[in-house]
Amino acid sequence: MPSPVPGLTLPVWVAAAAKAAVRALLQQDFEPDQSLSIPERREPLVVPVVSSALLDAGRLAMAISHCDPGEGLDLTRGLEIWVTARWRDTPEPPIELLGGLGIGRYAEGGELCISSFALQLLKVNLLPLLPSGRGVELEVVLPRGRELAERTSNAAFGVVDGLALIGLQAEVQRSAAPDQLEQVLDQVKHLAEHHDFAGRLTLVIGENGLDLARQAGFKPLIKVGNWLGPVLVAAAEAGVQDLLLLGYHGKLVKLAGGIFHTHHHLADGRQEVLLALGLDAGLSRPQLEQLRTASSVDGALNALEAEDPAAADRLWDRLAEAVERRSAAYIARYGRWSMGIGVALFDRSRQLRRWGPVAAKRFFTLKH
Repeated sequence: MPSPVPGLTLPVWVAAAAKAAVRALLQQDFEPDQSLSIPERREPLVVPVVSSALLDAGRLAMAISHCDPGEGLDLTRGLEIWVTARWRDTPEPPIELLGGLGIGRYAEGGELCISSFALQLLKVNLLPLLPSGRGVELEVVLPRGRELAERTSNAAFGVVDGLALIGLQAEVQRSAAPDQLEQVLDQVKHLAEHHDFAGRLTLVIGENGLDLARQAGFKPLIKVGNWLGPVLVAAAEAGVQDLLLLGYHGKLVKLAGGIFHTHHHLADGRQEVLLALGLDAGLSRPQLEQLRTASSVDGALNALEAEDPAAADRLWDRLAEAVERRSAAYIARYGRWSMGIGVALFDRSRQLRRWGPVAAKRFFTLKH
């Protein structure tokens, strides 16, 4: 049975399999459609699972679901998810989550890369099933997780060994599809029309930026996806006065080259843009060659910082300033507005590393 919504994030499919596994452990009849309670959603979602079974003489149960992210390009399509459940002798913690094969971990520390939304999903759907005085141990396995992770930017954010469970909502938000753009444009318009809107807005591209912006206390906040150009113009038209672009430097470097749709299927050019910025920053020929041959923006900047911190600082500054300048030039093609566009860049460790001169004046106290 297909999902009743256009597409669901990976944490939802994990939660559905986990609920089916716990139900099997309770020796309840198998139900191919699991009803899931979703935080901040009035109606439950009906999410299909493939199978469940009681194993090891009743001491262990297992369930399987197949991820369906809906239409569009998504490498998790058809991803098989295994969840095993076994009782614990103690009720605390009531749910112990183990990351098995294919689940991403932070390289520094080894903790599971899982969002608070994913953990909350498990709690609200599993805690009502647990008998008094019992806890449950869950192990999540993504058999193809490690293989698929090599085709993502996980490593750029210090996540290794598999796919991260970092969805922050149930429905998949399309970062490259036109319908997602329409949703974002509507969000911008409605936000600007709200009676308490003060003219400030922060835009982020992906889940990592969204999480970091929330931690830093930036609000109001909109996840824009890859359609940055049209959203910048829409924000200016709506009356935004101070706009902050917060993103991973490996994404926003494209804006410094005049590329305002950042999905990799449409355009790249990151190395070429970084090389041009290196020329502007006065880097030596060997340093420019190092930028040209680096495997990523993060790797290029890290190598330069290790060799010549002063040169790396100049390149960081050039990058942040160029994103702000090119963004202002982009919206100037379509009208005359007073909106100031600032940029803040974070690195693969999700640390804010640089902000441009406009962001320094309007959003930050300059500290570097």
